[in-house]
Order: sequence, then structure tokens, then C-alpha cells
Amino acid sequence: MAIREQTASPAASKMSGRVVMFLRALAVMVVAVLGDAGRGFAQSPASVDESGRLESIEIRIANPSPDAALNSRVIDRIRVGLGVFTGDHFSRTIAEFNLAKARRASPITQTTLQVSPGPTGGVSVMIIATLGSAAATAAGRGALISGTISDLPVLVDRDGTFVKARLEGVSMYYGNKNAWYGQEQRLLSGNPLVKGRSAGRPYSNWAEGYIHTGLYGITPLNDNISVYAGLSGIYSASIGQELFTDRTRGHFGVEDAYVGVVGGTTTTQGDRLVLNASIGRQRFGVGDGFLIANTASNGSARGALQSNPRWAADRLALVQARYNNTKIEAFDLDPDELPLVDSRTRITGVNLETRLRGDLDVGAMYLYVPQSNFQYFTLSDTFSRKGLQVYNGRFRWQPNPAGAGPFLAGEAALQRNERINMRATGVTAEIGYSFADTLPWSPTLSYRYAAFSGDNPSTSRFERWDPLLSGDNGERWVQGINHFKVFQNSNLQTHRLQLRLRPQGQLEIVPQIWVFLSESARNLGGNPAFSFLSGKYLGYEANLTMKWFISPQWMLQGHVAATFPSSTVDRTIGARAEPWISTMAFLRASF
Repeated sequence: MAIREQTASPAASKMSGRVVMFLRALAVMVVAVLGDAGRGFAQSPASVDESGRLESIEIRIANPSPDAALNSRVIDRIRVGLGVFTGDHFSRTIAEFNLAKARRASPITQTTLQVSPGPTGGVSVMIIATLGSAAATAAGRGALISGTISDLPVLVDRDGTFVKARLEGVSMYYGNKNAWYGQEQRLLSGNPLVKGRSAGRPYSNWAEGYIHTGLYGITPLNDNISVYAGLSGIYSASIGQELFTDRTRGHFGVEDAYVGVVGGTTTTQGDRLVLNASIGRQRFGVGDGFLIANTASNGSARGALQSNPRWAADRLALVQARYNNTKIEAFDLDPDELPLVDSRTRITGVNLETRLRGDLDVGAMYLYVPQSNFQYFTLSDTFSRKGLQVYNGRFRWQPNPAGAGPFLAGEAALQRNERINMRATGVTAEIGYSFADTLPWSPTLSYRYAAFSGDNPSTSRFERWDPLLSGDNGERWVQGINHFKVFQNSNLQTHRLQLRLRPQGQLEIVPQIWVFLSESARNLGGNPAFSFLSGKYLGYEANLTMKWFISPQWMLQGHVAATFPSSTVDRTIGARAEPWISTMAFLRASF
């Protein structure tokens, strides 16, 4: 576990034209963002806090005691109590719950959690502890205790009981030129999400946003066991010419609604055992989202298609056990799908994660689908997803997750089905190097290859990969900002070259180049316009994302993306497919 302990405070002409068009769009965005970038290093927005891979942890004491032994015990108490290791999924909510338990019956009156983007796409966490007298610790803090608004969003923080309000809002602008390659009538024919007029050949844009508010808390039952809960709701709205509709929509729905119990013990040798069980509406993911990330859906009547506010599953029953840096969990997951296209899928699974040799994280998972109406298609028949079995393994090697150095990651899975003859595969490998703090702009360069099998018409087996709940964002398993909307993670090979830059502490720039190919000419189950492909090469995409972490509460993010379809796409749909250009900007406030 990387913890630094401190007690000190303070592609021909046609191709050329496409490239010029793309670079012009990039230039506008670069000038706009760089001109206002600030200095320093700030916290990531709340949604990043709830899904990032933990790269490093640093613990400091704001007002260290003259007693060095006491300072050491405090740092160790926080380290053990936090209950997460580098490589884990980081959740701000869970971290705050664990820190509340660590503060109980201790000289720690307050812990401040600072979350910032890590050098290789994860998050870096700093915890600043404030020591105080027994009287100050007993008195506690929070707006309901002190009566002062300055304590918000904390309502109660006393003797292990911690209650916090959540308020988050996002406002987004999104624009497209030649959405759906300018062939929306062909690519969206029969799509149930289309209502009214869809985006297409001309330029179109829309605005959307949401407000997410709720309460989260934990309280001890005894010295070793605590109960916790979360309840929140989201109001989202969209107006303008969106990808599927031009209708104005607004929707309110419950987001988080869960209860849980957590308990643990620490041996005299410092080994830590933690047991956790929870049930209800809550977010869940495994690894970096290769199989499970999008446990809820957005868009349609819910609006907010691109800002993706909803992540909580309809129901998640979760049991976890952790012994030091080894975790095993069993789960029963019912994702919150759009009512219009709800497949009524349930996924059960067991996931194991551990760390070997101090720098190698490994994981294995088994999934089973006991219930689903989702259909697989062949030329002669249809089959249900019900009975799907998935065998998954993954690893990540990163000797220096908090700084400069190489990293290597891979994941593979085999899919079978107890009801049909099925054998589908998904594999990925990524290699990269971080030059954090050793070169200007601290670049991190990486290459990733991924392949998801398609159905081979020369065999009797069904071989098309089922992406399940894969996704998350454009740096994980949304493969191409525009391209992903047409070809999702099935019957697909991708090559991605990515550069991550930090020109200033609060500014992150992520350019990507993607190349897309199909695995099989038979593409039944994907976009109906591409059911039978005329070749393998599908096209390429270049995009650039910028993130400005203005302060711990404010974040501005934007992108420009250009996707250039190949002649395979033209021949397949029987018309010229135009380059798809998209732009986006959003402002997030989180308190």
C-alpha cells in the first residue's frame, strides 16, 4: 500500500481535409481552456470520487503532537480504519464512513479528505487529520450540532456517528455535426428510443443537466459493528435536438436507497478482517468496467443522455469479506434499465481480488445470469441471455502507482451458456509509461488493444460477445466518444493510443486515437444497419478531453471528437457516411 506518512502541515486530400477540420476544433478548445487554467491541485468531482482506481494514499496531521509516538499511532489508526488499498475502487462515501469509525474514541477531531486525479487515470487521496482535546472530540461537529452553516455538508459527526448531506449539480452543452454519420434514417430505423426528430446530417445541439441530493450516514452499534445507509434522488432534464429526440423532458427518480452493516477486527499483529453486507439501490462495479460498470441507464424519458447521472442498480445485494488486501465478494445485481427496453436481466457473481508481491494486483470473477429477456440473434434462431456463464481474470502491474514508471494491465473472459452452444471471448492488454514529475506536463503514454468476438458463420456455436454492463467513460470502456454509439463492445477489435498531460496542476488533457475493426462480417445483434458488414476496417476516431479542476467543489470538462467511417461503412449502408464531429462542455458543482 503506497502510503507516505508525514506529520508536517502546511489519414490523400480527403484525409487532409478531415485532419484540418479536426485540428481547428482542437485549437479552439485548447485556447479557451488554457487561457483560464489555474494553479494548484484540487479534488476530483464527486462522480470520479465514487469510481476511481486508487493510485496512492497520503496521510498527514495538520497539527502534530509533540509526542511522535502518538502521531504514529494516529496515522496507523487512519491507515487501518480507511480499509482500502492501492488498486481498489475508491468511494468517497465509504471512505468517509470508515474515517468516522476511525475517529471514534481517539484524539482525532476531524479528517479532511482530498481527492485528486492520479498520474495514470485513477485517483490520489490525501487525508489530513486534526488532533484535539477530549472535550472537543466529545462535543463533535456538524451543522446540527453547532448550528452553523459553515459545517455543511456535515450534519453530525460525533462518537462514530456521521451524517452528511449531498448536493451535486451538472449543466451540460452537447453539439453534433453529422450525427449517425449523417445517415440517421438508416442507422436509427426501428430504434425504440427515437421520439420525434433525431439528430443527423446538419449541426444540432442540446442542453441537459441534473441535480442530485440526498443523505448518507453511519452509526456504531458497538465497538466493532456499525450500520450505514444512503438515500438520494435525482432530477434530470434535457432540451434541444438530442441524438434520439427533440422533445423536452424532465424526470425525478430515487437514486441511492440502501442499508448495510459493517464490522471488523484488528489482530495484535496488525492484520485487519472486515465483513460488510448491504442491500438496496446502489452503484456497483468490478475492475475498470470491462464487464460491470453501467448498473443504471440514462436518456429516453429520463433525459440527461450524456451527463449520465444515474448509476445505482434497481437492487444490489452484496456481501464482502476482506482480510488485509484480499477481498472476496458475492453479489446479486438487478440493473436499473430504461423501462422502454428493460431486459429484466439479473446477474449473480463472485469476485476475488488480491495483491501479490506488493506491485501486482490480480482478480478473478464468475458471473451467472439466472434471468433475462435479452436476445441473441442468428440467421435461423434467437436465444435468451438466460443461463449465461462468464469466467473472468485480470491483472495490473504497476511498481510505482504514485509516480513515474511503467505499467501493464490485462483482462480476459470466456462466456458460455448452459442452455445453448456458446463460446465467446473478450480480451484486452494495455502497456504504458508514466513520466510523472520527470518531464514537462508529466505525460503518461499508453497503448491498449481489445478484442471482443463476433459470431463465426462457419461454426455451429454462437460466438458473439455479450458486453453485459461494460462502459463507464471514454478512458475506460466507452470505446470512442462517437463510435461507441454505433458499435458497442461486441464483434469489435480496437487499438487505442492515449496520452495524458498535466500542463498545470488543476488541468488535465487527454488526447486519444482509436482504430476500429470488426471480428466477423456477421453482426446480428448490433445496429441493424450493420447486420452484414462488407469488410473488417470500420474507421478511426481522434478525440481530446480537457478537465479543469477549478476547486474542490467545481469542475469544468469538455471534449471534441471526430470519427471518420471507412468505405466498409459506406458499402454496408449503401450510402456515403460522413465524418461525425461532436463537442461537449459541462460544469459540475459538488458540495
